[in-house]
Amino acid sequence: MALAVTALSLAAMALQYRLVETRLLQAQQTLLTADLNGLAALYDQRRIIALRQAIDDRATAATGDEMLLLMDRNGAILAGTRPDWPAALSPSGDTFTPDNATIFTEGQTRWLAVARDLPGGFPLLVARSLQPVDATLAALRRGMLGLLGALLVAGALVGGLAARSVMQRINRLNTLADQVADGHLDARLPGPRSPDEFGLLETHVHAMLDRIENLNRATHRLSETIAHELRTPLNRMLQKLSRIEGQDDLTADLKAEMRQAIRMFDSLLDISRAEADQGTGGGLVPVDLSTTAAEVWDLYDPLLEDKGLQAEAHITPSLTILGDRNLIAQVLSNLLDNAIKYCAAGDHLTLTLAPEDDRILMRVSDTGPGLPDALKPEAFDRFTRAERDRATPGHGLGLALVRAIAARHGARLTLPPTDKGFALEIRWPRLQQSD
Repeated sequence: MALAVTALSLAAMALQYRLVETRLLQAQQTLLTADLNGLAALYDQRRIIALRQAIDDRATAATGDEMLLLMDRNGAILAGTRPDWPAALSPSGDTFTPDNATIFTEGQTRWLAVARDLPGGFPLLVARSLQPVDATLAALRRGMLGLLGALLVAGALVGGLAARSVMQRINRLNTLADQVADGHLDARLPGPRSPDEFGLLETHVHAMLDRIENLNRATHRLSETIAHELRTPLNRMLQKLSRIEGQDDLTADLKAEMRQAIRMFDSLLDISRAEADQGTGGGLVPVDLSTTAAEVWDLYDPLLEDKGLQAEAHITPSLTILGDRNLIAQVLSNLLDNAIKYCAAGDHLTLTLAPEDDRILMRVSDTGPGLPDALKPEAFDRFTRAERDRATPGHGLGLALVRAIAARHGARLTLPPTDKGFALEIRWPRLQQSD
């Protein structure tokens, strides 16, 4: 908007400048015409004699704003305000009309001149100085430049203030979006909303968040209710099966199936609790992530060795986060369980824990079969499993639980590309220890 106003102002000033220049030149043209008319009247009366006398009189009282010169046929000066004919000017025509007036420059001064060759070979020069015109135009240019500078400063100031105001309003929405991205679905913009487009946008955003929060809460309640309601009868059935005698194989199979179902509902409950607590920060305390990871690794090391995996851990000591130790251990346990479940003897498994700027990178990678590319976009959804793994025990809830716990801690979860196998990276917010 400021640029448009400045451009319009420039166009208006250019037009005004052109009009002033035209008017000033017309005024000088009028004076020149008056001089020619007066000399023409004298010439009509007594020819060259009257003309010479008039130019002599004018030359005596000349102020420097006019130029008069009359010469004879041999080039001698008869009368005038200068000693010679201008080199840049040639006579044309033999009348006193102001037609074909020309502008020539001598020194620092421009002149509006009419040069004639009167009958009998008498050159005549009548000219008016354009110095007043040029001085007026120069002053006008300086004024316009000053005005343009003021407009630019004012435009920059107004534009800066407007941009600052708009950016403040946008930053309010960005702050809200960041809070929601971190899991704070109950976050809202403080203060009254203004009656403009931004205020209307904030109203729509709040209404959208209210709707999302209600749907999310209803989903959590539904998942938790289903898990609770089905877990209880399964436990009762499991207890009753222990009373059946004579069918030990069938009873053992049924018990195993029920235990798997109970574990599935336990995982669903864990996911629902983690998602319900996401962004609240409640229950999180300083946890030595390095120690927790080392303890879980030591616990699984014999299992990894029994599976024949070539496992190694690179854990940087004394890395601390704000978190729940049991949930963090559950994340690492799920990832190591998956490695044991899907990798074959001879595969490599690596755990890395290292600082990365203001976060801590936890990376678990293996050279097993990995995830099919088509499955990666939905890898963290509940009950997601590859067709090839349908025969392997499990319910596809491990990575969903990992994602829920990571979100509970404000961690970022990614699946980096690998040449072979599977890799998962979790970047935990690092807790800076005060001295």
